[in-house]
Amino acid sequence: MFNRASVIRFLLRRPGAPQPRIAVAAVLALTGTGAGFLVWSAVIHLMLWSDGYKDISVIGPLFLVQAIAGIVIAVAIVALRWLALLVVGAVTGVATAVGLLLSVYVGLFGYIERLSVPYAQLSLAVEFTAAFVLLVAACVLAFAAPVRAAGVASAPVPSRT
Repeated sequence: MFNRASVIRFLLRRPGAPQPRIAVAAVLALTGTGAGFLVWSAVIHLMLWSDGYKDISVIGPLFLVQAIAGIVIAVAIVALRWLALLVVGAVTGVATAVGLLLSVYVGLFGYIERLSVPYAQLSLAVEFTAAFVLLVAACVLAFAAPVRAAGVASAPVPSRT
């Protein structure tokens, strides 16, 4: 049913020669923009961590991990532009935003946050924007139709006679 090699090849797909130029340009622009939003989210978390969140039991280390992971994922996205990394970046943005919403409405690891604290609403906007932009880039990359090389005839379809 699924060929392991073709699934891996699909997940490691990057914008390049076999795709239309407009799709390549769109993926590159969206990838850079989405990675920029991930870095912005990481910087917000790093600032909050240094402003006192580092002293909160589980939340403090998670803020530091999110900041480091967000920067590493953003650099990997820009450097490699793999479809799988675009999806990982989108999931990271959504997971970070959902973590904040959980801490506001339910509580997370015994900590309850409010949306009125500094950077909370900005953080939500940045993280959901990162996820949306990276998801659009992933869709463009995944669904861009391959371009046939000029002058290459397609292989004849075998038929039974």
